[in-house]
Amino acid sequence: ANGYYIKWKVLNGKDYGNIPQNRERIYVVGFNNKETYDAFEFPEPVELKTKLEDVIDFRNKKDDKYYYTPEKNKFYDELEKNITSQDTVYQWRRKYVRENKSGVCPTLTANMGTGGHNVPLIYTDYGIRKLTPKECFNLQGFPREFKLPKDMAISHLYKQAGNSVVVPVVRRIAENIKK
Repeated sequence: ANGYYIKWKVLNGKDYGNIPQNRERIYVVGFNNKETYDAFEFPEPVELKTKLEDVIDFRNKKDDKYYYTPEKNKFYDELEKNITSQDTVYQWRRKYVRENKSGVCPTLTANMGTGGHNVPLIYTDYGIRKLTPKECFNLQGFPREFKLPKDMAISHLYKQAGNSVVVPVVRRIAENIKK
């Protein structure tokens, strides 16, 4: 109605952003020029070379608030029985543990900081824990040197990470728009 020409495509962060997260999102671009619209193409897939251990710290101790324990979690016995490998990311799914065998993290969600189900969990040298907000932003393709605000509630950081898009995918789309 406003004279724009629209293209859209579903892209997965692991296939188009070299990020070890299964995150399919619809990307929409609009042009007010037909020739530019005709010339635009979405990026081609890229090989996933970034590994989970490149963006998640399995080796160093984190703050105790990230760890699951028998005292804090009534379902800890199920976690301990099923979360046994540092090569994958797991999820607590209300009544059982789901292992993501694809070698990538499941889709991060805005409510993962509030606890409950579908929270990505990992097995580290120091026990079973949820991802830190920094790791969540790393899984969205934010650079390692990206600084998170120190005065923001941790639940808000999780929400922002879960609502984000995969930065390298957006960068590749923007580069193609610029062309």
